Amino acid sequence: MTGAVVWITGRPASGKSTLAAAACVLIREHGLCACVLDGDDVRGAVLPPRGYSDADRDAHYATLSRLAALLAEQGLIVLVPATANRRAYRQDCRDRAPRFLEVLVDATAEECAARDVKGLYARARAGQVARLPGVGADYEAPDKPDVLASGGWDGVAAGAIARWAVHAAE
Repeated sequence: MTGAVVWITGRPASGKSTLAAAACVLIREHGLCACVLDGDDVRGAVLPPRGYSDADRDAHYATLSRLAALLAEQGLIVLVPATANRRAYRQDCRDRAPRFLEVLVDATAEECAARDVKGLYARARAGQVARLPGVGADYEAPDKPDVLASGGWDGVAAGAIARWAVHAAE
């Protein structure tokens, strides 16, 4: 069985993790082995701890890309809900993974701020969080995502991801 990486990008609080969890359930219902490598979870688990400077983001996304590709090479469908605010971060994973699907969770900064449970947007506007993608740092959306999901829960996108994963594993 061939594994694959599904990178789910979007602004912070756009619904990436929610979409990844839903797609993972659907993929597993088809009898495939799938896992979620959430960017925030990996950031908290990998040492040395990474901050949010450009150098730290470069290192974090390089680590995340390599982990995802390594697991995909073992036959897993790896869902990566992570902002990866630069196209180069996602391209690095595309270049490493046996198969790759790029998903954009499309939500405006206002929509993301309205549902931001971590309070990142409010803290960014108050000057307490520097370089939040979409506020103090650029967010480079994919030019041509393979799947476009509306912000938050998108059952159509989750189904499209699952169908692609089943086909990729054949």
